[in-house]
Amino acid sequence: MDERHDQDPYGLEALERGMDALIATCRRLKEENDMLRAQVTLLMEERALLVERNENARVRVESIIARLKEMEEEA
Repeated sequence: MDERHDQDPYGLEALERGMDALIATCRRLKEENDMLRAQVTLLMEERALLVERNENARVRVESIIARLKEMEEEA
């Protein structure tokens, strides 16, 4: 009979290795998930800033257009 099998007849060593691998995978996935959540937060903040800048630019352009129309009407 296999000597390894005699020492671990229920395969507990293999189960332990599998559990260790599973724990390591879970930790890695949690770290990756945390990193992705942080990136999403940053991107949402950046998007909000860009939307605000775009709105400010739109207001300025509309103001310029209105002034140009006024100047055109005065001429």
